[in-house]
Amino acid sequence: MDPWSLSVVAVVLDGLSRLVGVLADLVAPVAGASAAALAVVAFTVLVRLVLTPVAVSQVRAEIARRRLAPQVAEVTRRHRDPAERGRALTELYAREGASPLAGCLPTLAQAPVLAAVYWLFAHPAAAGTAGDLLRGSLAGAPLDGGLVAAWSAGAVPGLVVTALLTLLAVVVELTRRASLRASGGAVPAEAPSVPGLTGVLRVVPFVTVVVAAVVPLAAGLYVVTSAAWTLGERAAWRRVLGRREARGGSGRARPA
Repeated sequence: MDPWSLSVVAVVLDGLSRLVGVLADLVAPVAGASAAALAVVAFTVLVRLVLTPVAVSQVRAEIARRRLAPQVAEVTRRHRDPAERGRALTELYAREGASPLAGCLPTLAQAPVLAAVYWLFAHPAAAGTAGDLLRGSLAGAPLDGGLVAAWSAGAVPGLVVTALLTLLAVVVELTRRASLRASGGAVPAEAPSVPGLTGVLRVVPFVTVVVAAVVPLAAGLYVVTSAAWTLGERAAWRRVLGRREARGGSGRARPA
């Protein structure tokens, strides 16, 4: 069954496209032919603002994992039996008011929203739903084409899209380094030791750059904007929540 034939999906996509259309009309006086592209950026920012509680939850989970890392390592060292280790870790997280799944659940919660936004711009069936959305351009690069289409449109459009992809690669690397610093640069003690895993994990984030190069430019703009927003947002919340953690005001449960 084609999911785009479902009435619920069609309604969601139509609503999203109408909102982007309104944003494009608002910025048209200053953006001109790039109004649709700027509307995509503005729409992405609105989506990320709505998902702010998710970002806060993820940073809280990150701080909790770092705080508990020494205790997790000690539990892992003392309990060789997987069942006993699992029970001990569960007790540890419960006692500290944390959860090992706290970092995963927010990601799952935002997945439907991000998927709807992405497919609005990337799936061919969305073009009909979005009306004029994909017929816009950015510096001459069509929003309904990828990197190849941009270079086909001329050197300037090609260079603009290439610059956006380069920016995305830089943001991805900065995000990776920031996450590594936030985790203390250590692999979780309960994680299995797999040869070559570190190298794979270092490369995987850059798959986003490849995806952004082949999907329509509108989807690429969403990916670039969302990645840049995540980098800045995480840095801000790590600073704010890190200070609260240092003052002992994080609100976590304490042992009796």
